[in-house]
Amino acid sequence: MADYPSSFDKDDLLKCARGELFGPGNAQLPAPPMLMMDRITEVSGDGGAHGKGHIVAEFDINPELWFFECHFPGNPIMPGCLGLDGLWQLTGFNLGWRGWQGRGYALGVGEVKLTGMVRPERKMLTYKIDFTKAIQTRRLTMGVADGIVEADGEVIYDVKGMKVALSES
Repeated sequence: MADYPSSFDKDDLLKCARGELFGPGNAQLPAPPMLMMDRITEVSGDGGAHGKGHIVAEFDINPELWFFECHFPGNPIMPGCLGLDGLWQLTGFNLGWRGWQGRGYALGVGEVKLTGMVRPERKMLTYKIDFTKAIQTRRLTMGVADGIVEADGEVIYDVKGMKVALSES
């Protein structure tokens, strides 16, 4: 494992978005407004439900977020794809945190269940991701993980088989 802390604040996440945390050409978070978390509270390469690594992050919800105005005007809801993207973002972040090289990209997801919505009155989303596989070979660097998104403690997304890879090209 690389020598990075096990939690990150917003300034750290913005450094990652600028390519300053893991170095040029390596895992990078998107910049706001596409950055879907405010802090990472836990990250490991050997923790979680399967002992293959995990990551936990939080996103503060406020009624002024950009997507509430434009997604279903008059019926403000966070697009479900943004919550899924947050899970992918964190899966790739974990690979960079491990010290693995390359730029991250989503490969797919096996199963997505959405059982709730994020409306402006929600206060916080919590992302929880458990890796089922973390692979680094000469030809392939990839993480496979399951995750949930909680809104104010209520599970609203349940995702199985997310795949994120790192590529040096």
